[in-house]
Amino acid sequence: MREFIDAAVFKDIILCANAALEQNRQLINELNVFPVPDGDTGTNMSLTMGAAAAELSKKSFPTLSAAADCAASAMLRGARGNSGVILSLLFRGLAKRLKGVEKADAKLYAAAMSDGVDAAYKAVMKPAEGTILTVSRVSTSSAVEFAEHGSDLELMISCAIESATEALADTINLNPVLARAGVVDAGGKGYVFILEATLSVLRGEAYAPEVQPNKGGAFEVNEHADFAAFSPEEIEFAYDTVYIVRKNGEPLEPLRIYLESIGDSLVISEDDEVFKVHVHTNIPGHALTESQKYGELEVAKIENMRIQAEQVAAGQRPTTADDAENELEPGSAAPEKPYGAVAVCAGAGMAELFRELGVDRIVTGGQTMNPSTEDILNEINRTPAETVFVFPNNKNIIMAAEQCIPLTEKRVVVIPTKTVPQGITALLSLDETASEEEITEGMAEAIAGVHTALVTYAARDSDFDGHEIHAGEYLALLDGALVGSYTNIDTLLDELSWSVDELSPAVISVYYGEAVTEADANAAAKKLGDHFPDAELSVVNGGQPVYYYMISIE
Repeated sequence: MREFIDAAVFKDIILCANAALEQNRQLINELNVFPVPDGDTGTNMSLTMGAAAAELSKKSFPTLSAAADCAASAMLRGARGNSGVILSLLFRGLAKRLKGVEKADAKLYAAAMSDGVDAAYKAVMKPAEGTILTVSRVSTSSAVEFAEHGSDLELMISCAIESATEALADTINLNPVLARAGVVDAGGKGYVFILEATLSVLRGEAYAPEVQPNKGGAFEVNEHADFAAFSPEEIEFAYDTVYIVRKNGEPLEPLRIYLESIGDSLVISEDDEVFKVHVHTNIPGHALTESQKYGELEVAKIENMRIQAEQVAAGQRPTTADDAENELEPGSAAPEKPYGAVAVCAGAGMAELFRELGVDRIVTGGQTMNPSTEDILNEINRTPAETVFVFPNNKNIIMAAEQCIPLTEKRVVVIPTKTVPQGITALLSLDETASEEEITEGMAEAIAGVHTALVTYAARDSDFDGHEIHAGEYLALLDGALVGSYTNIDTLLDELSWSVDELSPAVISVYYGEAVTEADANAAAKKLGDHFPDAELSVVNGGQPVYYYMISIE
């Protein structure tokens, strides 16, 4: 019977837990549909625990307090994603209760685990049940209850594992997203692995996962989620934003309120020197800027969860900020000219068109596959120019592009193009003999006269501004407003023509997508040409996904 946990045992627990998470990382990833289906919870938990294991493995510790504090600090700095930050909080609370303690008996260790759960719940702005929070709370309550009358640490953790396993099975009943996917919570699964690793160390045995019952109340439990059943468009806040700030002493409550107003999945953890923020938001730059009021920004990572969800659904490994960092060429390309350009677009035809217009580097992205700040920054650094003009060509990418400005030695000017046609028109107005100010003003004037129509189809039933859209219908947008949805594309094009009427177009450019034949594109363009006989008409193979047609109206 083991009655105490000291520094050496705790160190072994962290090392074993790290091995367990690493061994089961992919299994956990395949359950990760909440809060977003981006399949990275196993990776994030493994990397977070790995940060602690790396630090603890460097030396021995005289007390449990010193070992726990080292692990908590390493996790805080190394925490990845929502699950990683919560995991770091569990150990931060545990370390605080063990402050100054040489070794802990069952009662003290259970109390420390309970403090960890309290710290996690307090740090998460809107705690959701059916998650790692639930599993840790239920299992810790069981440990505390056992410790009231028992001193055997092995039996205590065994009780915690039994309760954690039952709580994990119940997550599918508590969380509608999990119920929809037919899986248990990924973070909760990871926490069970940590408890199992703890028990293995206490018993002096090699780690081996316990066989857990495949049950979930009223729901059938699957071993992995069907990520293809989740649309990236369902992710309300696209950017997983994690950063560390060295504190200046200002109270953090106003920051919590602000961050909650611009996103969700907010978790703020801190120690005496720094605080770490995890938030899902569409405006990561605003989060970083606001946080600088509370100290000095140390490091930040921003990842596009919509792209990651697409990659996971396609059976690919999701791209991370680490990938972009590793691929970034050392330094910046030496300036060979005063002006260069980077454009965001999707489709081989579109990319070729932008290159013909003088764009140096292309960032692949657009609707449902927005690039990250790192993606754009890479191409800026690879552009051999003193000043780089960036054309986001999507309103959801403008902010990510603007975040590049302070991250490179190059002069960066973001032209706020909201559509690909605006980007094309802006480039056509570029006069390389003019000053930067003149170029910027000229482009702003040019894009102000561009209207964009988009034609696509509905993959599922939905609602757009109160208009019911049914799966299989064609729909058109004009400057972001719904024109209509019809089962017949010719009818839709007729309706679109009437909507464009009031714009009195002089130039119409039709860019057709990868799912459209040249013959169909010419037929569609003829409809527009018949309606506007005086307009200059062109048809270009853009090869873009998602949209059958992008139509520029000037």
